[in-house]
Formats: sequence, structure tokens, C-alpha cells
Amino acid sequence: MKEFMLSLVAGWIVGVLFGWLKLPLPAPPLMGFVGALGILFGAWSIEQLKHFLLR
Repeated sequence: MKEFMLSLVAGWIVGVLFGWLKLPLPAPPLMGFVGALGILFGAWSIEQLKHFLLR
């Protein structure tokens, strides 16, 4: 959870900086972001399934 919060805060700082400097955001379009979340969720699901089955 600590890594998640640090990543979120770092991303927020970068977003504020880029917005203040009026630079384009270094982020993929929304569909790319949703796809990346799907990949992370899929990998997490497999780990949870392995943990559940090997218990």
C-alpha cells in the first residue's frame, strides 16, 4: 500500500508540474490507461487464483 500511495503522490506532483508549465501530459489516452489496468488486474487475478488453489 505504501508503494501505491507514493506512486499516486508522485504522479500527482508530475501532473501539477506539467499543468503549471502548460506541457502535454506524458500519459496514454484513456483507453490505454484502462487497458493497462486490465493487464494489472489479470496478473493479480492469476496470483490470487494460484494462492487459493495451493492453499
